[in-house]
Amino acid sequence: MTQIPSPAFRHRLEVRVYYEDTDAGGVVFYANYLKFMERGRTEWLRSVGVNQSQVARDFERIFIVAGLDIKYLRPARLDDVLQIDSAVTRMGRASLHFAQSVSRDGELLAQSNIQIGCVDTVKMRPAAIPEIVRSKFVVTTQE
Repeated sequence: MTQIPSPAFRHRLEVRVYYEDTDAGGVVFYANYLKFMERGRTEWLRSVGVNQSQVARDFERIFIVAGLDIKYLRPARLDDVLQIDSAVTRMGRASLHFAQSVSRDGELLAQSNIQIGCVDTVKMRPAAIPEIVRSKFVVTTQE
């Protein structure tokens, strides 16, 4: 048996830019791209059946940002509808690595690589992603 990434490793979320997301010039404030990407990862988890509140309660595990690299290419503006694309590029015992992008009508605005760590809520130390959660991220095939 082989485990391969599930097609659910990719996800797209649309978000609209509101006034609160922009600076005085009507351009999205740089830190808000990270918020949009956070929403993208959260909705990806929901789409594969993972509820983060339940994981925290049942397994005492949470997901935290451990590192990131982001490039800003073009500005987003008030009222734009943005597409947040999220794809898992690697899964470790206690980590997930994402490639994420923000685009508007096919134009790439920002791209990032984000490392997510799974930690124990009591000790705040790295901890294995619970197997019941991990199993939602892969498809097992017969070989």
